[in-house]
Amino acid sequence: MKKPLLKLERAALLYQSVQDAIKAHILENDIQPGDPLPPETELARQLGVSRNSVREAVKALESMGILESRRGSGIFVREFSFEPLLNNLPYGLMGDVRDIEELLEIRRILELAKIGAAIDKLTSEQLAAFDELLEEMRRRAERGDSFPTEDRKFHQLLFQNLGNRMLHRLIDVFWLALSNAARSLDMADPNPLLTYYNHAAIVDALRAQDASQAQTALDAHYDGIRDRLAQVERRGLTKTLRR
Repeated sequence: MKKPLLKLERAALLYQSVQDAIKAHILENDIQPGDPLPPETELARQLGVSRNSVREAVKALESMGILESRRGSGIFVREFSFEPLLNNLPYGLMGDVRDIEELLEIRRILELAKIGAAIDKLTSEQLAAFDELLEEMRRRAERGDSFPTEDRKFHQLLFQNLGNRMLHRLIDVFWLALSNAARSLDMADPNPLLTYYNHAAIVDALRAQDASQAQTALDAHYDGIRDRLAQVERRGLTKTLRR
């Protein structure tokens, strides 16, 4: 027999308490993906809240990827996915340098850890695609322009053949988060040509099938990004001291 939902105390943001109660109900009753929940009217009755509060909570849980409302059928538990979290990550780190530094370190560790496996799966078609990207990077860098589109494609291509969709998506979302932060914090690349050379060094290591060399080249690339973040921190500290 399923455990009932307990009546809630009133709170400033009641729909958040409703969210917590629904999540607890799912866990306590071992409700599986695809299983239905009681309709909104019944949830409201059991919790002792308005149907509107339940509706707000359900919408929030849908945005988190926990529930799914099916027109004419009701409310169902969804299959777990990191996708909603990953989709929102780029917008949750704008302007906080410390958070961005930590995210950058996670991305660096992931790429360093998987670069050997990426080399094992490397194809001649990938190398040709890298060469095309490098040529466009070089052209832009020689004009003094940065090349974010090519940089994103480069890191997507790096782990494309591993067959790990979550890793591929995670690294790409980290790239988006850092790109958004760069715009927010005025982290313009002061030396696009050096950034191009860093990418070229990674491809040289891939072509040589040298994982250690590839890790060194990746680290040099991340050193450049860390330097730009450090400059942002120094600017922020200078502004604080001048106040």
